[in-house]
Amino acid sequence: MALTVTPLSGACGAEIAGIDLARDLTDAALAEIRAALNQHGVVFFHDQAFDDETHKAIARRFGQLFIHPNFRGTGSADPEIVWVKREPHDPSVVGEQWHADTTMCAAPPMGALLHGIEVPPFGGDTMFAHQAAAYDALSDGMKRMLEGLRAWHTDRMVAGPNSGINARRSTKVRDGADWVETRSLHPVVRTHPETGRRMLFVNASYTTGFEGMTEAESRPLLDYLMEHSHRLDFSCRFRWRAGSLAFWDNRAVLHIALNDTGPQRRLMRRVQIAGDVPV
Repeated sequence: MALTVTPLSGACGAEIAGIDLARDLTDAALAEIRAALNQHGVVFFHDQAFDDETHKAIARRFGQLFIHPNFRGTGSADPEIVWVKREPHDPSVVGEQWHADTTMCAAPPMGALLHGIEVPPFGGDTMFAHQAAAYDALSDGMKRMLEGLRAWHTDRMVAGPNSGINARRSTKVRDGADWVETRSLHPVVRTHPETGRRMLFVNASYTTGFEGMTEAESRPLLDYLMEHSHRLDFSCRFRWRAGSLAFWDNRAVLHIALNDTGPQRRLMRRVQIAGDVPV
């Protein structure tokens, strides 16, 4: 077995060919995939066929599974699996802002494996942007200003009774009276635990303001960083087909789902991998 790694852009993303993940994930292949993930931030595979349990078994080769607190009990009998569903009438989809996943948690997930089950013939691409490239492109003065700065991350915009999300899409989140907001403070610039690279670590879905500042005071700088974080020269775009798998490093990249599939259904199965506390 010989894996081939083909970059999709200069900043992030690579397609890996030459492996059936359900059968051929040897220790050597695992190491090659992890090395490619560390280099490119997100890797993609095509023509992968496996069931729910095999999907989870593949993910477990990279770490313990992460159970999403806001999808739990809303669309799957298995809490370790999130079904990302888009019906033709849905005006919104999961992940339609540039974001990293579930960053309101004290230890956000390390990554996610998203498998294309029902994929429309056009639309529904996913874009990724590497946050090491975003950090590297900042001026020295901006880097000095961000050093030691921390920001609040909350899930109040993506779940709960005031988010309004469940009225707009088929993939539901917890919004009952028992839902409680989760908030965590994270460094605005984190160090990747495997590569040592510095990463910008704010996103539109979860980050609301800086430690010691009001949200209004935080907004101008936060807006600048968020707009800067997904410049086209930091990004890649992935076109799905049935059986495609995307595996992204949630510590290193932001992503966004494009809601342009028209009157077509889209169904994806996602498993997440537990992560560490950002430092």
